[in-house]
Amino acid sequence: MQTALDCIPCFAWQAVNLARRFSDDPAVHEQIVRETLRGVADLDYTQTPPVVAQQIHRRLRALTGLDDPFAADKRRHNDMMLRLLPELERQVVAADDPLAAAVRFAIAGNVIDLGVRGGCDHDQLLTEVREAAAQPLAGDYAGFAQAVRGARRILYIADNAGEIVADRLLLAQLPSGTATVAVRGAPILNDAVMADAAYAGLTALVPVISSGCDAPGVIIAEGSAAFREAYAAADLVIAKGQGNFETLSGSSGPVWCLFRVKCGPVAAAAGLPVGSHAVLPVGMR
Repeated sequence: MQTALDCIPCFAWQAVNLARRFSDDPAVHEQIVRETLRGVADLDYTQTPPVVAQQIHRRLRALTGLDDPFAADKRRHNDMMLRLLPELERQVVAADDPLAAAVRFAIAGNVIDLGVRGGCDHDQLLTEVREAAAQPLAGDYAGFAQAVRGARRILYIADNAGEIVADRLLLAQLPSGTATVAVRGAPILNDAVMADAAYAGLTALVPVISSGCDAPGVIIAEGSAAFREAYAAADLVIAKGQGNFETLSGSSGPVWCLFRVKCGPVAAAAGLPVGSHAVLPVGMR
């Protein structure tokens, strides 16, 4: 997915929001915003939005020396979802279609996103999760279910902290022994890294590898050797979250994206209304 003109206000908002999170110094805030706006002026619109965000965050880290300003938020969101997990597990087991129920809850967890305006608070998360059981799945759930049934090697690309706890529900519904989970290679926004996967209990359930990427999405060319090998070998790639949709849309491979549609440019690319819970094939071989 290419960057749209409507992405520009979001980049500017992220620059202001992240500058204040990284530093208390107004001079640093101004420098970061000015540099971001200069970069946006010369933007290559064929790049995906996560590539632009990656560049912004690399500059923020260089200016401030801070590695992971969202660490406390990620721990809080993991804790929120871990408290909800037992009840969600009971609902999945009791459902007429446990796979569909797990998909709904896994996508509901995608509301935990500090890269979009408004972020996510405790009450919003509870509302999303409670409503998930009745939320229609847009796209092609039947095709996804068929792909899951036939899969022997699954690469599951995670998205945000907190959300990865809900991913446990879906991982439990995949054919036994087939899944490997990939997390981000370095902190970026509130995306999950290896420490978050361990805290959320994923490393005790399935193999977990690093994507090698420090973008809020997947850039295959920048992936670790282990990630590229797992991606090439997979007969099903499940990519969670809007950022992974933005970077993998149109890619080669048996890729399915599961995410909540959060903005107009993504809605246009996905062909779905904002707010949809999407289950979309984006690359087939």
